[in-house]
Amino acid sequence: MLDYSYKSILKMAIPLMASTFIQSVVLITDSSFLSRHDIIAFDAVGNGGLIYITLFMTLVGLNDGAQIIMARRIGEKKGHLLSRIFGSSLMSNFVISLVLFTVIMFIMPDFILSFTKSHEVATGQIEYIQIRGYGLFFAAISLGINAFFLATGRTTVVLISALFIAVSNIGLDYLLINGNGGFPELGLEGAAIASTVSDGIGTLFIVIALYFSKTQRKFELLKHISFGFKSIKKLFWVSAPIMFQGLIALSTWTVFFAWIEQMGTYELTISQNIRSLYFLAFVPVWGFGATTKTYVSQYIGMKDFKSIGIILKRIQILTTIFIVVFFHGAILYPEQMLSIINPNEIYMQDSIAILQYVSGAVLIYAIGSVYFQAINGTGNTRYTFYVELISVITYLFGAYLLIKVFDAPIFWVWSVEYIYFITLGILSFSYIRFFNWQKKEI
Repeated sequence: MLDYSYKSILKMAIPLMASTFIQSVVLITDSSFLSRHDIIAFDAVGNGGLIYITLFMTLVGLNDGAQIIMARRIGEKKGHLLSRIFGSSLMSNFVISLVLFTVIMFIMPDFILSFTKSHEVATGQIEYIQIRGYGLFFAAISLGINAFFLATGRTTVVLISALFIAVSNIGLDYLLINGNGGFPELGLEGAAIASTVSDGIGTLFIVIALYFSKTQRKFELLKHISFGFKSIKKLFWVSAPIMFQGLIALSTWTVFFAWIEQMGTYELTISQNIRSLYFLAFVPVWGFGATTKTYVSQYIGMKDFKSIGIILKRIQILTTIFIVVFFHGAILYPEQMLSIINPNEIYMQDSIAILQYVSGAVLIYAIGSVYFQAINGTGNTRYTFYVELISVITYLFGAYLLIKVFDAPIFWVWSVEYIYFITLGILSFSYIRFFNWQKKEI
């Protein structure tokens, strides 16, 4: 059972943050290679990557639900039920991956061509996501295993898997994008192949790690693995709101960047610069977010509600500290950070101004996200769906006014980040403060 000392919280969160940081390094590496290779490819992979991640978040949501349920069963001393939950999540993952892959291959191309102003950017997006789509099948396996390790607090394995992905992706980017080491120069296609193959390498590692894991043997996870309608129904009851929540959140950002592309390729390139670095700010947010879900779910399972308030305050303090650690460069040395992504001077000044401007919104998110993930940990994922829905509607309304009605400069367009994070934080805090979440059963 997890205790809530700062040391124990960090012991769980740091591997998750390191894992997210490694994924951010992969994104930065992709952006760095592509911006130096071809700026159109840089823009296309940025928008195409958002579409892929939007669909990918459906799988993430399902396995967040599996993590919450498994953590609750551990808190209730019902570890023998984990194998059925695990098997049900894997089966569901494969079905969803097949559906998403079909959408990418047969529906998405016409959709992208219909709303993208630049034909070159559109065709680049299509080429990229149709190769990346194969990565969904690797994700079906790796995310299910990650959910088990996260629910049991064994986060180091997730970190090592991310490290395998990062190292292989960076190496393959170097070989395939610019054609080094005797490989052909594949550009955008090379970036997509590198990411997909790297996903496969990471999946292979985590499968082996699960097989030899002492934790897996303790719960006899593979010995009694199974799935059933009742278990799948419970999984989707908890997971469906998270799935739609992630889908809506990333879809909103995809729409936002599609509207920016319609403003012009200059505005799009600047915004892709910001997006590439923005994920550094999400390193502690996502790391402590996953930690929050597991802690809250386990402590509710033990009926120890008093400790949850202490846990949330400690996680908020730690999240804020680590936000400063990871993202202070946005204020103190933004040009050096941006030059790693895209050294082209024509985009530098506007990119610096926006990066510094959105830093305040990131700090607001650091506090509000802990309340948001705590609600997920209670199992009341429908409320987080409503919070997300209201927040993104407000976000899109603001973005539409700024871009389509007022034709605002790109600097002011990024004000929507404040709108989204403030709305999300207020609604999440209100639930934790005023609603009766202690008796939520899952």
